[in-house]
Amino acid sequence: MEGILAIGFEQGLLYSFLVLGVFFTFRVLDFPDLTVDGSLVLGAGATAILVTNGVSVFLATGVGVIAGACAGVVTGLIHILLKSGSSDTNYGPKLIAGILTTTALYSINLRVMGRSNVPLLHEKSMFDHIGDLISVNMTRWSLVLGLLVIALLVKLVLDWFLHTELGLAMQALGDNEQMIRSLGVNTNRVRILGLAIANGLVALTGGLVAQQQGYADIGMGFGALVAGLGGVIIGEVVFGMRSIRWVLFSVMAGSIVYRILVAVGLRIDWIRPTDLKLLTAVLVLIALATPTIRSRVVRS
Repeated sequence: MEGILAIGFEQGLLYSFLVLGVFFTFRVLDFPDLTVDGSLVLGAGATAILVTNGVSVFLATGVGVIAGACAGVVTGLIHILLKSGSSDTNYGPKLIAGILTTTALYSINLRVMGRSNVPLLHEKSMFDHIGDLISVNMTRWSLVLGLLVIALLVKLVLDWFLHTELGLAMQALGDNEQMIRSLGVNTNRVRILGLAIANGLVALTGGLVAQQQGYADIGMGFGALVAGLGGVIIGEVVFGMRSIRWVLFSVMAGSIVYRILVAVGLRIDWIRPTDLKLLTAVLVLIALATPTIRSRVVRS
């Protein structure tokens, strides 16, 4: 059981940045962004190829985050191009913008990586460097503690940003775009910035996962959006939604709960590793249905 918890916490914290990125687009911006699958691989691929070429792993991870943010900017620009003549509630241009970007990113990621898989088995990860600095072997719970510190730092920065004037405008944009536009806010710029932040967070997950598992692969982003939604929904259902600070904590904790459930599910004898995507879909479906079932039980 301890092994399952360690795996769940480790994977949950690694993917917590992905979950935060998905939360940012779906909940804060009200923008169903499908760029996630591509920006995750872009972050992983850019980090991996730079590390294998002798660049500092910290700088390489930062470049990967910037590359993911650029993917978000492209999605925002395509949305602006497509949305003319559409109503504010029309999700068509938003969906198409994400689809076009993530489709293009498949080829771009192959260009960046040079091949479909970039191994990092003989390269020191960020966690190894931190472990050498503090004389600790970064495995199991020590790695979990290190990831927890990084996750909390990112959360604190997001807490601060979302309570600035720009962050409040971003939250208002997702709630009522017409109102925030009437106040003189440039909604296009705010949305593009939000998409850049979200996909930068997703790319951070890609870079960290590549270092943790020892390779970057062109297919590692498949299903990333569903997994991110799973963390967001489970976090909201289990831990509730209060202030924005609490919601950020909820979705990060939801990422951990989701990964623990996946780890437990894969230990069941009749579930094969190839059933992972099916298990993911079932968990997300249960999380989506839980509020409806709960409300019906309360009413009855």
